[in-house]
Amino acid sequence: MIFSPFTILIIIVFYLMNCVKIIKEYERAVIFRLGRILPSPKGPGVIFVLVPFDRVVKIGLRIITLDVPPQDIITKDNVSVKVNAVVYFRVLEPNKAIIEVEDYFFATSQMAQTTLRSVVGQMTLDELLCEREKINSQLQEIIDKATDPWGIKVSNVEVKHVDLPQEMQRAMARQAEAERERRAKIIAAEGEYQASEKLTAAAKIIATQPIALQMRYLQTLVEISNEKTSTIVFPLPLELMKVFLENKKEK
Repeated sequence: MIFSPFTILIIIVFYLMNCVKIIKEYERAVIFRLGRILPSPKGPGVIFVLVPFDRVVKIGLRIITLDVPPQDIITKDNVSVKVNAVVYFRVLEPNKAIIEVEDYFFATSQMAQTTLRSVVGQMTLDELLCEREKINSQLQEIIDKATDPWGIKVSNVEVKHVDLPQEMQRAMARQAEAERERRAKIIAAEGEYQASEKLTAAAKIIATQPIALQMRYLQTLVEISNEKTSTIVFPLPLELMKVFLENKKEK
């Protein structure tokens, strides 16, 4: 079968078009040539491959958000909880991400789940609720170290939600209520103590100046009169009259 020059030209143009690949800015092309991987990935931009000798695998370099599903975990103090998290990672070395692990996304997900169960299982419930930053840092360090041979960089790990049993939630609510009552009683007792100190100091001053007690009594009457009540009944202390009688005798 003899092809015309035009047909041959069409075949050549079609072949060259298949050999040209466009790689986006956030992608890299890992090329296998006759089964062997090329030393460095290609891209971004236009690259040329040898069809059918080359197989191109595109790898994204953007940060990937991995949602770790809720894990049933028993804490160090034997409390059953459900904990989920989110992992942020990206591919730094596309060649390793292809040849070192079959599916780097699935492998990172499984590593995050097992690490989450392991780390939280070594914590008490109070540590899990109060030391989130410490747990996040520990998770990030362990997962990043485990995925480093795959060319993966884990930039951040965050524990999203801790689901407690209903019985534990009620117990914690009672504990918080008791703690608030304890603080309220302490504050009230401190207020009474401070008030007693001030009253003691005032009593010492009044003891040296008896007329001060009468002035305080009259001031109290003025404050009562501001209430706009129709009738005010108050006792008349004899000490008040005694002061006036003494002043009359002196005259």
